Amino acid sequence: MFDVFYLSFGLAAWAIVGYKSVAWFRDRSNADLGLACVMTGGVATVFLFSAPSLYRAFDRMAGVANLAMVFLYSSVVVFAAGALVLLLRWTAGEGAAARARARSRARAAVAGVAALWAVAVTGFALGRPDSVEHPRDFSTAYTDSPGVMLFLVLYLAIFGSSLAGLGALCPRYAARLGSTYLARGLRVLAAGCWLGLVYCACKVVGFVLSWTGHPALWLSNGVAPLSASVAALLVLGGFALPAAGPRVAAWRRLRRLSPLWRTVTAQAPEVTIESASWSVRWPFADLEWRANRQMAEIRDVQRGIRRHVESDAVDIARERARAVALDDRQLAAVAEAAALRRGLENRAVGHVPALAAESVVVATGSAPAELAAEYEHLALVADVYHSPLIDTVLTELRQRSSLARG
Repeated sequence: MFDVFYLSFGLAAWAIVGYKSVAWFRDRSNADLGLACVMTGGVATVFLFSAPSLYRAFDRMAGVANLAMVFLYSSVVVFAAGALVLLLRWTAGEGAAARARARSRARAAVAGVAALWAVAVTGFALGRPDSVEHPRDFSTAYTDSPGVMLFLVLYLAIFGSSLAGLGALCPRYAARLGSTYLARGLRVLAAGCWLGLVYCACKVVGFVLSWTGHPALWLSNGVAPLSASVAALLVLGGFALPAAGPRVAAWRRLRRLSPLWRTVTAQAPEVTIESASWSVRWPFADLEWRANRQMAEIRDVQRGIRRHVESDAVDIARERARAVALDDRQLAAVAEAAALRRGLENRAVGHVPALAAESVVVATGSAPAELAAEYEHLALVADVYHSPLIDTVLTELRQRSSLARG
């Protein structure tokens, strides 16, 4: 079970690394994104080496028992070093001089971490007393070995200090970003850091209890790994959310807008543009671009059919919507859907009313500059486009048009 759990999340984490690396290669000037790639790679490696079968297989190949633990903890230290560099960058201030100081301090911090870790690895090499594999209970198996304890204590000190700093800074940095996916990702990352500190605390308490003759294996080998695993998942989620969140939102918008887009562009194909061949082969490619394109093309259709919509169509739709006690957002969606269907219907038969509507786009009450609000409004239009209420409005408009002609 442990193998399946850790290997699955390890492979998923490396997929995130690959995705972020592609984005970083496109924008090499984004140092924060590069650091995120390195830190995510550290977490991914931790998951892989945490799988007991891979842990033992690596040691068999190397011929050194528990050497995989050095690589596992080294990956954690890489994450910690990346966190320290992020802290220095985010707290450096503005200006070229501040950035230069941050780079200098970052180099010093990385050098310091590397020196401490060299001491820790030396302690591991000198203090490992046997050749028994301990993938699940390494920290409790060597509590009487000073060298291994030095290795573990330095590891926890480096890891814990970076977690505390990053966990404190992420929420403050997120507060400046409003309700963006980057802000949400930073908050999730902070939660992972604080839970990682629980792991560190469990390990330290476990050491102390073992040294005083009251070992608590359930704490060191049970609660600590569990909290570390959940913390690692939260960290991965925090790194993935800024990239995944907008794409999931775009996919949801596409799913809701596509029926309306297909319906209206089928009757006005001149507004559509060719889809990219890759988007056709891979349905999750260019999600945001496709969502934006669909909304723009729906708006183009609305502008094109405005002269085919009676001037009172929107008012009639509003009256019928009020009669069934719809709220303002639903009312606006019903009015716009009715005007759109009526305009396409009249356009199909070449009918141009004497008094045309000035606009078929109905204000939603939200700030027009907010793209998300506009998407939500059009999604509501799509939801009611074929509703019985719209059919009733269109029937009344047809009757009025027939009477006017007669």
